[in-house]
Amino acid sequence: MFDIFVWAAGICIILFILGLLFMLLRKGLPMLTWDFLTGLPSEIEEGGGIGPALFNSFYILFLSLAISIPLGMAAGIYLAEFAPDNRFIGFIRICVEGLSSVPSIIFGLFGISLFVDMFHLDLTILGGAVSLAFLNLPMLTRVTEESLRAVPPELKNASLALGSTHLQTIVRTLIPVASSGIVTGICLTAGRAFGESAVIILTAGVTTSGSLWDFNLLSPGETLAVHLWYVQSEAIVPDAGDIAQKATAVLIAVVLLINLTFRVPLWIRARNMKR
Repeated sequence: MFDIFVWAAGICIILFILGLLFMLLRKGLPMLTWDFLTGLPSEIEEGGGIGPALFNSFYILFLSLAISIPLGMAAGIYLAEFAPDNRFIGFIRICVEGLSSVPSIIFGLFGISLFVDMFHLDLTILGGAVSLAFLNLPMLTRVTEESLRAVPPELKNASLALGSTHLQTIVRTLIPVASSGIVTGICLTAGRAFGESAVIILTAGVTTSGSLWDFNLLSPGETLAVHLWYVQSEAIVPDAGDIAQKATAVLIAVVLLINLTFRVPLWIRARNMKR
């Protein structure tokens, strides 16, 4: 009886997700064109594209992950393998867990205080990327720590018994075994960062430099999620509804692509290990 309940619940969840995706993609996906993906946005005339916003989304995502992944993994490894078991470290873990549930707009306000008010940098790609990195750090830290703790202790003891140092054991044994959980955490943070809007609005702005390929860190950095919000709420272009539908389709497709990009190598590796 319980098996039937679990299968029914799982099927209902899958059907709900597929129905939601169909509802969001059925109008926008067929209308996508290359000109829309690479074109410049328009403020008044219809037919504008999302090129700069799409580029900024990938650019800010790459910068934020380049900052948060090394720092988050290092912090997680320290908490799992090197930190002493005392009240202070326990308090640190509680703080990290608390930061994981803080609303993203709080990190946006922190980014304004740091980059706009303190460093007088205005709204920039740099501010958005660093603020997103701060948003991702707590989750990456906890995911890394829990993934390493989930590794069977026998593997660690066997590596140490064969003469490996503690650092070699972490790099060559613990991290490869825990890679599935760590990659899952990276997927979650990458998808969240790509679709984040509150932090970007407050730290990178709602405009672009007007250039499709702008690598200047001090340029304004409207992303695709922010552009979608702007089109739906404040834009005056006649085809705002169509732009929103197409931007939604692109946003969902990219998030799915990000997950596949991270997960497919793990699936291939797991399949090869079973042979």
